[in-house]
Amino acid sequence: MVELDTKSPCFPSVSSADADGLLAVGGNLEPETLCRAYRRGIFPWYEEGQPLLWWSPDPRMVLLSNGMRVSRSLNKVIQSQFSDIRLNYNFNAVIERCAVCRDRRAATWITQAMRDAYLTLHQAGCAHSVEVYHHGALVGGLYGVGIGRMFFGESMFSDVSNASKVALFYLCRHLYAHQVMLIDCQVKTPHLQTLGAFDMARGQFIEYVSKLCALEAPVGLWQRRRFSPISKVQRP
Repeated sequence: MVELDTKSPCFPSVSSADADGLLAVGGNLEPETLCRAYRRGIFPWYEEGQPLLWWSPDPRMVLLSNGMRVSRSLNKVIQSQFSDIRLNYNFNAVIERCAVCRDRRAATWITQAMRDAYLTLHQAGCAHSVEVYHHGALVGGLYGVGIGRMFFGESMFSDVSNASKVALFYLCRHLYAHQVMLIDCQVKTPHLQTLGAFDMARGQFIEYVSKLCALEAPVGLWQRRRFSPISKVQRP
């Protein structure tokens, strides 16, 4: 495991990561550092009290924007329960809710330093949120990083059953409409697998990331908006 310089971190080859995907320690959470890491298939993940840790697991869990599995029950929820879905209206509230939800179960990796770093990324136009509202209250959502034609998912939360799944559905639909096909889900979870996420070899993932991040983002991709509710779920 490589120790990074605090002021000028230089990431090693992802092939040097250990069996769990741990690549390096140290560095910083400056926007330039974070974006450089994502472009190389690397992300930060650590808990309060730990040093800053950088990861690049093999395999990598990914989701195609036209590949989300929508169950019959989720289909009904999408059509009837939530009609107010927004993009980039309240990024700060989403990341705060993601941190709180994880605090309920265990120590959160979304530390204050991480929240500050990703809020700065959002203000720079690189981090984005999808929000689900019910009767005017934020009840679910997700956030991540968008570079070129790649989206790197970071976290999601639900205060109401299925709200985060609805956020993911609208994100996928939006990305597919703008020819953004690949979503990084980072590490394998049974929950993501049920939604259509699958493993991709790290080498192949890095190749995709390198090409897709180098492309220009479609016009209007991350423009703040309210999504139109849908009456029928159709696969892209």
